[in-house]
Amino acid sequence: MKKELLELAAWSIKTATSAGADACRVSLDGNRSVEISYRERKPENIKEASTKGLGIEIFANGRYASHSTSDLRKEPLKDFITKAVAMTKLLAEDKFRSLPDPKYYEGRSKIDLKTVDPAYEKLTPEGRHDIVKAVEAASLSKGGKKVISVTAQEQDGHSESVLVTSNGFEGYSESTYYVAGASVTLQDEGDRRPNGFYFAVSTHKKGMPKPEEVGAQAAQRTIDLLGGKKIETATLPIIVENQNVSRLSGGFLAGLYGRNIQQKASFLADKKGQKIASEHFTLIDEPLLVGGLGSRLFDGDGFAAKKRVMIEKGVLKEFYVDWYYSRKLGWEPTTGGPSNLIVPPGKRSVKQIMKDLGKGILVTGFIGGNSNSTTGDFSVGINGTLFENGELVQAVAEMNIAGNHLEFWNKLAEVANDPWMYSAQQMPSLVFTDVVVSGV
Repeated sequence: MKKELLELAAWSIKTATSAGADACRVSLDGNRSVEISYRERKPENIKEASTKGLGIEIFANGRYASHSTSDLRKEPLKDFITKAVAMTKLLAEDKFRSLPDPKYYEGRSKIDLKTVDPAYEKLTPEGRHDIVKAVEAASLSKGGKKVISVTAQEQDGHSESVLVTSNGFEGYSESTYYVAGASVTLQDEGDRRPNGFYFAVSTHKKGMPKPEEVGAQAAQRTIDLLGGKKIETATLPIIVENQNVSRLSGGFLAGLYGRNIQQKASFLADKKGQKIASEHFTLIDEPLLVGGLGSRLFDGDGFAAKKRVMIEKGVLKEFYVDWYYSRKLGWEPTTGGPSNLIVPPGKRSVKQIMKDLGKGILVTGFIGGNSNSTTGDFSVGINGTLFENGELVQAVAEMNIAGNHLEFWNKLAEVANDPWMYSAQQMPSLVFTDVVVSGV
């Protein structure tokens, strides 16, 4: 479909410029997805969808607008684009809106990112159902008599997209993905019904864990919540489990975006080159990771993707600044957002680390919470397990941690050796010391 998408994008650009656009950028996407879920050993949800869509950004007389449609027939599309150009000319002028300088398109890597699984077309309806059945069966078996409900899921998809501009950029990307997971609810003491889940994601089927492992993990993570209760407020070390680090880091990363910086809503705006976290914290944005869920050769502006060290040993090195906000800020652009985020792993396992920490909490989930990108203040509920001398001793629930990101990330004391591989954010478990954990 690559040729078809590129030809339609080129035609759309010609149509827009003929209608009076000074410049334009066109994106075209084609997606196929399948989703199956089981509950009580029978299908609960089966969905299959194939979609195509066009997005066009129009620059005309110093004005800008973005429009989209799913009707790709040329006659209706020509009418749509012509009207879109006319409507754009009625908007307020924005002198900062333009296509990027073409020099930022240069230097694109020719590496094969291997984001497409050649075996994807061999996945059959029967094979998909077998995956979900195996996930559910393992969850039910592991959960035993305490199981109230299990919802097992399988998703997969294939997508293609092109990005073409009127000033010379042309790019194509293609990817596949697989998802398997389960949500489990168990009967606890009284009317408590803890719910746990486990999901794995990969671009390739061979990169996925076995369905039986997924189901057993979902059940075990729920079993670990049984008997959860508040403990007294204390200042303790905490270990944030690898697959939950992204929930905590999201509020911190919000300070890196050009949009927030320009709108005076970033607590990191004036911190470039300064120490903002512990020396144990290095954050790498790696778009050229082979097989990565966030891998790409170019970004939404068409900028050639390249590896960036965002934070190095606690020192802020880079921001996410797209072309538009670079012009508003008067800064050099970088890229508009993250690709694959990597925290280099440490040398020790979580179990080894726990032995040296004495008493602390292994955080295995976050509940609600909020983070203020302007001040860096945050508050979030947690659940997990209390440990002492390396042994897990008591499930904890309905606890809370709060603080300021600049202070909190300076408490990072160690990075474990277990990067979470089923995500575009491949982060290991992180150890923070002297954290006030609020309870009863």
